[in-house]
Amino acid sequence: MGKYDYIIVGSGIAGLYTALLAKEHGSVLIITKGSIDDCNTKHAQGGIAAAVGKNDSPESHFKDTIAAGDGLCNIETVHILASEAPACIADLVNLGVPFDTLNGEVALTKEAAHSVPRILHAGGDATGKHIEVTLSSRVRSSKIQVLEDCLVTEILVDRGTVKQVKALDCHTGSVEKFDCHFLVLATGGAGQLYKFTTNSNVATGDGIALAYNAGAEMIDMEFLQFHPTALHLPGVTPFLISEAVRGEGGVLRNVDGYRFMPDYTPEADLAPRDVVTRSILYEMRKTSSDRVFIDITQLPPYVTTTRFPQIYRFCRDHGLDITKDLIPVSPAAHYIMGGIKTNSWGETNIASLFAVGETACTDVHGANRLASNSLLEAVVFSQRIVERTIKKTAPKTPDTDQGTGVRCSLSQREPLETAPPPNLSTLQQLHWDKVGIIRNKENLTEAADVLATWQKCLPQPTDRPSHELNNLVITGRLVTEAALLREESRGAHFRSDFPQTLPEWQHHIILVKQ
Repeated sequence: MGKYDYIIVGSGIAGLYTALLAKEHGSVLIITKGSIDDCNTKHAQGGIAAAVGKNDSPESHFKDTIAAGDGLCNIETVHILASEAPACIADLVNLGVPFDTLNGEVALTKEAAHSVPRILHAGGDATGKHIEVTLSSRVRSSKIQVLEDCLVTEILVDRGTVKQVKALDCHTGSVEKFDCHFLVLATGGAGQLYKFTTNSNVATGDGIALAYNAGAEMIDMEFLQFHPTALHLPGVTPFLISEAVRGEGGVLRNVDGYRFMPDYTPEADLAPRDVVTRSILYEMRKTSSDRVFIDITQLPPYVTTTRFPQIYRFCRDHGLDITKDLIPVSPAAHYIMGGIKTNSWGETNIASLFAVGETACTDVHGANRLASNSLLEAVVFSQRIVERTIKKTAPKTPDTDQGTGVRCSLSQREPLETAPPPNLSTLQQLHWDKVGIIRNKENLTEAADVLATWQKCLPQPTDRPSHELNNLVITGRLVTEAALLREESRGAHFRSDFPQTLPEWQHHIILVKQ
């Protein structure tokens, strides 16, 4: 058994950045279920948003974020996000992140629902990869200890305060306990709930399930963002086609070559993600097709190949020349706005338990995340977590009140007499069909019944795949039950049986284990 001041679970941007800051104030252990580089961060293409341009301001960034969040953003945390962004970018530069430049200044691009160009990028469309490589190399050369191929399976809480974690060695099957003064969950999202996702296979809702089982509150779980444009090719895993492609002038066309987005919204191809995603779905149904296309052929080829080298190479390797050919795309699960409920310091309702990044919910995204705010959220609130731990003298239950919310528990459902077998592919198909882009009571109820049945019948997990399946079932129940409760449409949550956004629903749904 080891004892550390900080245990950080996860090795994406949130976990690594927290560790690099925390090492100045105590002993640090990073626990990650794969290798240190096995995370979602490296798949982030577009970039990181910050008001660093001459014609931009934190106030403008704040307003754009609030507008995208569709009435559920927390004013305080969005203000923190926007105002602290420039300093965090400067720190990433000091750490060695090689953001692209133009004429001696940082290069900025525009993405959907941003009023001005404010997206910094690295390697053209490989921003996440460059950030991950930079931070992981810093960690490797530091005194931070890293435990790879080790899955945290339980958080041990004593009298309302985190004391230990249990971790499974994914190779040997042995279980070890680790003591900590502060535990930071930075485990990423839950895209593996869905058949089609831009997420890597590590995104299995681990932190959400861990925290929920430990008694932490979950909030806004119904809000799961589907990225409108993932590469759609037979037999090819969905590959993200960045928002920045449309930001640089790419337009969406249907199978007949018609540019359809202006028919759905005045913002056309640069509308918020939830609007573009549903518009694409409607257009596919209208044209009886399973895809639409991004057209970027009007850009000079050298612009396309230098600005989007990763996308260009991937498409080229699959027989597409995007300087000449249209790019087939369709929506895919991308990001969960909800998660472990935290305050503006990353604290949960359990003393000494913090959460940051996609697994957390600071309410900066509201009902719909603004493009390129996710990497930013990770660094801004990592910094605040470490700042908070320095000031803490003794663990106490923090104040996590983030505005109005309805608190409830998962409904008690009778197990179904017959249910499909509980495995990953069945779970992913269930969520795609019943808890997807457009939802209704009948489908959500069916999914909730199946998930509740699975939760009761799944055997005790013994290895990484079985633990991940358990975590996905728990996370899926939270998403589905919250979606059933919210009888309106708002942001990324759309109910065909309740298609209007209703003022009486301008509050949060908070779920906690009974």
